[in-house]
Amino acid sequence: MTLEFRAAQIADATSIAALHAGSWLVPRDEYSPGPILDERKAVWHERLSAPPANQFVVVAEEDRRFAAFVCAYGADDSRWGTLLDNLHVRSAWQGRGLGRSLMARAADWCIAKYPESGLYLSVLEQNKRARAFYERLGATDGGGETWVPPGFIDAPSRRYAWERYQVAMIRGLAGDGTD
Repeated sequence: MTLEFRAAQIADATSIAALHAGSWLVPRDEYSPGPILDERKAVWHERLSAPPANQFVVVAEEDRRFAAFVCAYGADDSRWGTLLDNLHVRSAWQGRGLGRSLMARAADWCIAKYPESGLYLSVLEQNKRARAFYERLGATDGGGETWVPPGFIDAPSRRYAWERYQVAMIRGLAGDGTD
């Protein structure tokens, strides 16, 4: 099996949207994926057809099968730095180092393009697996906030962050994603 990483293309919008919407729905089986999937398709089509200069989107494929993606926005916030907006791995590929490898790629990009920038993200408070993942990669819990995903009610979330000097450490903690 060959694992490949590449820049996302407009043709990836549907696969990215499906994984993105599906990740939101896993803990919320009572919601219909239709409107959320449609909204995510529109968002990803726009993001990939007219990307802003500070956008970074990489997909991971194994034997040409879509497995995961990461999306970041460089120097998005004057206090927190670069926003790691999305990191989603299909369940069949979880636990194999793919998320760590995508994190390392995002950190490398952040260092190369925005060296004075930290890195931050928001994660649902109930997503204990993701929170533990970010903590293992050295993120600091920056406190609670409320997030309102499209089509949902208010969702308690946590802000996780790496200061500028910590971003390079992600590379060492992440490994190469081949384990």
